[in-house]
Amino acid sequence: MRRLILLRHAKADTPDGVKDHDRPLAQRGHRQCKEMGKYMADQGLMPDLAIVSTARRTQETWELLRPAFSSDITQQNDARIYEALPSDILQVIKETPASVHVLLLIGHNPGFERLAASLIETGRPSAIARLEREYPTAGLAVIDLAVSDWAEVSAGNGHLERFETLASIGS
Repeated sequence: MRRLILLRHAKADTPDGVKDHDRPLAQRGHRQCKEMGKYMADQGLMPDLAIVSTARRTQETWELLRPAFSSDITQQNDARIYEALPSDILQVIKETPASVHVLLLIGHNPGFERLAASLIETGRPSAIARLEREYPTAGLAVIDLAVSDWAEVSAGNGHLERFETLASIGS
C-alpha cells in the first residue's frame, strides 16, 4: 500500500512584470499554508518525501507548510511538475524510491486535478463530489494506492481517502 498526497500550491499573487514561474504567494496564501499544515499534522498526514515544483509559489508553500511536521522531511525539487500534463506527473510518481510509503507532491492545476481524477477508482462520495466541483488553491487530495511499488501506479488503481479544502476543514 502506498499513499499519494497531492497538494495544490496556496494562493499566489500576480504582480506586474513577474513571470508565472516566479509568482510569490499572496498574504492569503501564507494563511492557507499554515492552516493546511496544521490540518495535515493533526491528521497524521506525514510524508516520507516531498516533491515540489520549482515554481516560487510551490517552494514557498512547502517552506510555510514544513514547520507543521515534527520531523525533517526530505524535499526534492522537480521542474517536470510545473505546467505538467497528468502523464508527466505520473512519471515523477513512478520514479519514487520504493522506500517511500507516503509521497507528497506540491504542484499545480489543471495537472493535479486531472491526475487525481484519472487515478481514482473508488472513494468517499463526499470527497469525490468536492474534487469534481473544484480543486482550489491549497486543495489536498489523499489517494491510497493498492500497489507495492510506485512504478505500478496507473489509472484507476487509487482510492480517494479524502479531498480537503480550507472550507471543508473549517478554516
